[in-house]
Amino acid sequence: MKIIDKIKNPDRTYFSFELLPPLKGGNIESVYKVIDPLIKFDPININITYHQQEVIYKKLPNGLLQKKTIRKRPGTVAISAAIKYKYPELEVVPHLICGGFTRSETEYALIDLHFLGIKNLLVLRGDPPKTQRLFRPEPEGHEFAVDLVKQIVNLNKGIYLDEELRNKTATDFSVGVAGYPEKHFEAANMNTDLRYLKEKVDAGADYIITQMFFDNQKYFDFVALCRKAGIDVPIIPGLKPISALTDLKLLPLVFHIDIPEELASVLRKCKTNQDAVEAGIEWAVNQSLELKKFGVPALHYFTIGNTENIREIAKQVF
Repeated sequence: MKIIDKIKNPDRTYFSFELLPPLKGGNIESVYKVIDPLIKFDPININITYHQQEVIYKKLPNGLLQKKTIRKRPGTVAISAAIKYKYPELEVVPHLICGGFTRSETEYALIDLHFLGIKNLLVLRGDPPKTQRLFRPEPEGHEFAVDLVKQIVNLNKGIYLDEELRNKTATDFSVGVAGYPEKHFEAANMNTDLRYLKEKVDAGADYIITQMFFDNQKYFDFVALCRKAGIDVPIIPGLKPISALTDLKLLPLVFHIDIPEELASVLRKCKTNQDAVEAGIEWAVNQSLELKKFGVPALHYFTIGNTENIREIAKQVF
């Protein structure tokens, strides 16, 4: 099933969530423990995040630095296969990013996902590694998400990188992309950001999932701006419940978003992380109910490996 076939004419607001794969050395059971409690809420899909490899420098006994490339988490192909095997009724949406891949490597990943029967992808440029301030593509890689969308659309038409390839089989992927209600931090302004977003939709993206936000008016305004710009695909709001006291400072720093003063004031009064979690659940429930009333096609929740708060929210919303 393609996600777009459900959300373009929804009969209700669907539930979906995002999974962060376990760190290297973890096991698949930790993934199942995250998913199992949320199955009863009939999720339309589960997204699998991907983070490109990182470069670290290890100090040697002689004082010199040794460059080492590491990948902290398993790839989305393996995780997607395991989840699809365990939960055949659950649609898996792997994240596919530009960073760290050549176009040829991307094509091989797409072929693997096609062989697995994966129909849905979320396409992102991806963030630069922590050691880089600005994003730099791999040689022969994609610099922008729109170019990755175009490669996938070409493969859906049976157009491979090797033009002399025989017996070309067309893939059948549906593509989602990211949108930013508060503007991507690298974009000069909102109009520029909307122009880039429209380019992705015009290239073949079927729907949009937004970056997290805590003020629903920002989502409402974003949808209105998108429609005015000629972007007419479904726009799914992405929500991240507060899960720790440090979120008050970290989320604006890392994701370049605002936290409304009403929520910030509540969090400043919290004494423990559990207090913050409970405040986050209450805020997310109110956000979700208002968004449902607005008629959003789905509500997508970002998790960081622990879904207890998502389960409490889902109980009250779905």
